[in-house]
Amino acid sequence: MADEKVLTYKGRPLMRKDNLIYYGSMADSHIIMLQVLESKKVNDTDIATRVSIQLQLTDPNARGRDRIVKKSEKDGLYTALDLGCVWLERALAGK
Repeated sequence: MADEKVLTYKGRPLMRKDNLIYYGSMADSHIIMLQVLESKKVNDTDIATRVSIQLQLTDPNARGRDRIVKKSEKDGLYTALDLGCVWLERALAGK
């Protein structure tokens, strides 16, 4: 069996399923969920133009709505991921 390479951003794993991107580890107390809400075609490639960001608890006993700590919307994937990275670092540091 071949070893799978995991895509990372600033040392934390990125996992993608359709239009959802999860940033962080489920072993930590929080993760970031990015959802691509709108995209446009540029040279046969879909580029995210509107992205929803959520800082979520990873506690399996918490209800769905109670898991969401913060949420926002940004224009562009990089802007959303950058904000999510700051939120996650602060949440994991206990601030």
